[in-house]
Amino acid sequence: MAHYVDGFVVPVPKKKLDAYRRMAKKFGKLWMECGAVQYTECVADDVKPGKVTSFPQSVKLKSDEVVVFSWIVFKSRKHRDSVNAKVMKSPLFTGMDMKSMPFDTKRMFWGGFKSIVEL
Repeated sequence: MAHYVDGFVVPVPKKKLDAYRRMAKKFGKLWMECGAVQYTECVADDVKPGKVTSFPQSVKLKSDEVVVFSWIVFKSRKHRDSVNAKVMKSPLFTGMDMKSMPFDTKRMFWGGFKSIVEL
């Protein structure tokens, strides 16, 4: 079965990584309660700047930051849209103050992807 995946890349200040982890656990639980198949957050461990492109370059990574790569798995795009609609109505999400996030939201990027190979 092919899945649908929302992927995210986020620059997180190293000193705020614990706060980011706490926030991610809350939001991960919310997405799972609303029906997501899987929720994963990963911190860069072996990610170097490239000559043309790279994860660090993609978010204009600063020396005191680390890249976080995250994804949420859904059954389909229709399922993703349904789950995300529920998430957006949650008080956790509607009460969120973007200025208080433990990362620079302006340098975060994301997108939705149809899987083409799953083993």
